[in-house]
Amino acid sequence: MNLMFDRIGSLFFALVGALFIAESQNISSSAYGSQVGPNMFPFGLGVILILLSLRLLWETYKKGVAASSSESQSPLRYKRFLFILAATVLYVLLLEKLGYVISSFAFLLYAFTMMGSKNILKSGIVSILFSVGVYVIYVHLLKGTLPGLPAWLGV
Repeated sequence: MNLMFDRIGSLFFALVGALFIAESQNISSSAYGSQVGPNMFPFGLGVILILLSLRLLWETYKKGVAASSSESQSPLRYKRFLFILAATVLYVLLLEKLGYVISSFAFLLYAFTMMGSKNILKSGIVSILFSVGVYVIYVHLLKGTLPGLPAWLGV
């Protein structure tokens, strides 16, 4: 755990949360007389992001006070971060071409492996269950839209 990185990250995500809250005010507050409008999700997400950022900031402050100067902090892992960042960009680029389920499965499996998961079978099962589960819940139950399976698959 790098305390300085966590402090900067928590402040950055608190600012992102504040931006979510501010921009959610530009979205209409209700749809067709409903109390819950399209602005509620980004507003709630912003509040949650700010609260979690404040918690991280508090925890890094407590650890910073308790840590002695003789303890060495863990090194930053730039290589791992850059690989996952590249995988995220690739995920976004391939989402329409491969569909949500396939691209999410591949991204999650790669991310779990990069984060140090030793059991590839367990990571694969979690990745496929999460991808299919989110797709079924969002598309079939909530009637939302996500990119389906590619046409060349023939399904």
